[in-house]
Amino acid sequence: MKFGALLFPFHHPAEDPTLQLEGDLALAEHCDQLGYDEFWFGEHHSGGWQIIAAPELMIAAAAQRTRRIRLGTGVSTLSYHHPFMLLDRIIQLDHLTRGRLIFGVGSGALTLDATMIGHDPMQARRMMEESLEAITALLRYDGPVTRKTDWFELDNATLHLRPYRWPFDIRVAAFKSPAGPRLAGKFGAGMVSFGASASLGTGSENPLRTAAGIASKEAKEAGLRFDRNRWSVMSLVHLADTEEQARAEVRYGLTAYTKYIRQILPMNVPVDLDDPDAIVDVLTTTGTAVIGTPEQAIAHIEKMWELSGGFGTFLIEQSDIADPHATRRSLELFARRVIPYFTAASWPRLAAYEAELQTDGRTRRMMAAAQAKAGVEYSHEVAERRRAS
Repeated sequence: MKFGALLFPFHHPAEDPTLQLEGDLALAEHCDQLGYDEFWFGEHHSGGWQIIAAPELMIAAAAQRTRRIRLGTGVSTLSYHHPFMLLDRIIQLDHLTRGRLIFGVGSGALTLDATMIGHDPMQARRMMEESLEAITALLRYDGPVTRKTDWFELDNATLHLRPYRWPFDIRVAAFKSPAGPRLAGKFGAGMVSFGASASLGTGSENPLRTAAGIASKEAKEAGLRFDRNRWSVMSLVHLADTEEQARAEVRYGLTAYTKYIRQILPMNVPVDLDDPDAIVDVLTTTGTAVIGTPEQAIAHIEKMWELSGGFGTFLIEQSDIADPHATRRSLELFARRVIPYFTAASWPRLAAYEAELQTDGRTRRMMAAAQAKAGVEYSHEVAERRRAS
């Protein structure tokens, strides 16, 4: 299992946008230094909070400040771009990142983004499929591609760059509807699941297994295979040394974040939105979030793994629910205490420690005996030297 973070972002509009964007790049750098595997930037154009309009620009900047972490568009809204022009830019970016790019694609979440440029939001999924089909055709490199739709044309189009690394990593956004998993399977892409754990604690239908089932079925019908290693799933996580501390830290921004989310997404939060503790109770009870300790995060991820049947990457949603210092500390706690549990990095050391405990002090007694023996031998050696002199 790999681990990463995703920024839509959710930045309060009362703060300085320049500093917020700089903070986003610093957070990507922080995750790289902590050993995370992926960092994603979203694309949005309205609402005042989600101020990254071009994830490619953020990735280009982040690539210069990081060494190994993979960088994803989380996601590029296909219906807002001509598929050839977008793909051409993305492939260039793949070279600039030396193959660290993940090309996340979706249909867009904010209806105002679409209506401002004259698009019908009800056509977004259809347009996305047309674009993804053209992108897939271009990436086959088996001849010129010609397509004509009511919103873009390709006339004997060919790409003059190949991706830096092959196979090229495309992942389709999935959120509640079957549209994303269907396209992921149909075109042999990976998947990035937003709100992946939103009902895991309620006993209702398992959204993770449902999404994977659709993707696998569609892939099989297309003669392809859904690769779970290229499936990233996301949950909201904030960690501290105690649950009480974690709850106190998210008082910084949780109520504002929740009010905004309820405005833009088709979801109901049945709680007083001015009561952060009540919000935490709902989020944790439903399985939507972990606001607590590393141990609680481990249990949450284990449950997601079990219910999903397995995935490639667990993503932490970064939403400014805590202040920047607490957010960085949360990511560090996760890297130090949660990741080693799943990567088995800590297992040999824990096993060695457990074996030591099983000796019931024998090692300590042997060391003490050896030290005493060395002391006696040295005393004898000194005495012998004195007699010889």
